[in-house]
Amino acid sequence: MWQAEVRVDLDAIRENVSRLRSGTTAELMAVVKGDGYGHGMIPAARAALDAGADWLGVCTLDEALSLRRAGITEPVLAWLLAPGLALHEGVTAGVDLGAASLPQLEEMIKASRIAGRPARLHLKIDTGLSRGGATVADWPTLLDAAAAAQADGLVEVVGVWSHFVHADSPGHPTTDRQLAVFHEGLGMVEKAGLRPRYRHLANSAATLTRPDTHFDLVRAGLAVYGLSPVAGERYGLRPAMTARARVMLTKRVPAGAGVSYGHTYTTERGSTLAVIPLGYADGVPRHASNNGPVLLGAARRTISGRVCMDQFVLDCGDDPVAAGDVATLFGSGADGGPTADDWAEAVGTINYEIVTRFGSSRVPRVYDGERP
Repeated sequence: MWQAEVRVDLDAIRENVSRLRSGTTAELMAVVKGDGYGHGMIPAARAALDAGADWLGVCTLDEALSLRRAGITEPVLAWLLAPGLALHEGVTAGVDLGAASLPQLEEMIKASRIAGRPARLHLKIDTGLSRGGATVADWPTLLDAAAAAQADGLVEVVGVWSHFVHADSPGHPTTDRQLAVFHEGLGMVEKAGLRPRYRHLANSAATLTRPDTHFDLVRAGLAVYGLSPVAGERYGLRPAMTARARVMLTKRVPAGAGVSYGHTYTTERGSTLAVIPLGYADGVPRHASNNGPVLLGAARRTISGRVCMDQFVLDCGDDPVAAGDVATLFGSGADGGPTADDWAEAVGTINYEIVTRFGSSRVPRVYDGERP
């Protein structure tokens, strides 16, 4: 008997990847960083590859090496690389690396020498996000240095890429401005004598809404897991994660009973309270206190009082509920229950954060649709 669980439908991931794949002529990268957005990196990666993903994308070197240790041989790009890492391990494992500055390039050249093989690089230009990537002013210098290293057989410039600011708001003028800067940057790439196989700019939102940004490769993250990056649109995607727990106990309390820490909730009448054994240590946002939606007994309810580290309470009024009944925090919504989007709206965040939170070691992930 289980107490709490996160169920992940791998068939939903496969369906989502197939849908994304059918909407572009570019190759598809399934982004599985952040432990597969909370869904489990290795199972999510395998499901995505089953459905035709060509690449996998991660942030850290450790994530990339974990994929290799799991026996995954398909192309992997890792792009969040601090100084001093053992990049030669990534080069040896055939991991592609993101480079955005001369110091990063120098570290990758050093890694190439240690590994005894060229480092495969994706050079990143900052087209307006002002986060990772070389500025337009610094871009020619980086390109010239990379071209020289490639001529020396130390690196192979496989890709050129950037990242959108507002692609999740279709029609936002920033997207067109970034696309123009990217084209400008590609012109500089050609002048530097580089001919990378992959140019990539589109994230999930642009994959779904801006085919003119697809180039040679698209990077789908959130959409792989069935969540939409564009508010109010579904695009036929099917959410893969369900978070639920069994009621630990119920009790009858009188009107005026304070509930949970600080008594921020008080019963208006005699009520049945249900204690749910999930809390912020398990991924439930504390900001869901007094507003998180939960399905219990075929009715949507709202968390009563503060979310604690290990539990929260639901005021069920006079409804018949009992220990062992299943409370669903979020899922596909097909049963009328809340979705990750509903939770994001309730706590003032984004659906990305909701699913990524649920990676606690004490709440097991259960996979449906596993293949041998």
